[in-house]
Amino acid sequence: MRFLCKTNNAQSITANITLVVMLLLFLLSCGKEKTEVVEVVFDPETTYTMKATDITELISDSGVIRYKIIAKEWYVYDKAEEPYWLFPKGAYLERFDSLFNKDASIKADTIYRYVKKDLWELIGNVKVLSLKGEKFDTDHLFWDQKAGRFYSDEYIRVEREDKIITGIGFESNQDMTKYNVFDSQAILPVNEMASDTTTEVADSTLVLPVD
Repeated sequence: MRFLCKTNNAQSITANITLVVMLLLFLLSCGKEKTEVVEVVFDPETTYTMKATDITELISDSGVIRYKIIAKEWYVYDKAEEPYWLFPKGAYLERFDSLFNKDASIKADTIYRYVKKDLWELIGNVKVLSLKGEKFDTDHLFWDQKAGRFYSDEYIRVEREDKIITGIGFESNQDMTKYNVFDSQAILPVNEMASDTTTEVADSTLVLPVD
């Protein structure tokens, strides 16, 4: 005796499709479980938009090249609320005259430049050499290019050909042709035979034109 078994093709196809769909859903669910989403927080105040190393940069003023800056590292934060440049390892800045000859220089351990204000902040071992050869030493100095002046509220030493000036607080025009030293002492050069002789002006303000 034989038994004949007939298979319903439609039911078989439906079962196969159901199995495939279930497998796909399973694979997709496994894939979702392994997916990781990392959110990156962008802080414009502390995230730089440009970094350069070992740079020598020429800077123009009113369309004329007037400055050259040399630095190990230069960071630009132009998305900050107050856009600024940072030279964390210091920089050396030269100023040129109209004939492109160096007439002054500045260097410091750390330098900020606040772009909109055109204000430079120099911090640590600040040394300025003026176009008259005078030397200025301080630990903190501001250079306001828009106002055309230098200023500081900290100790400063000014070395001239004929005297050394020290004081707390300083302001000057941009060319260092006239400056004030606050709470100052004027120490005049002395003869080797009278090396202990000094002239002092205490708790005063000196207005010093550069001849």
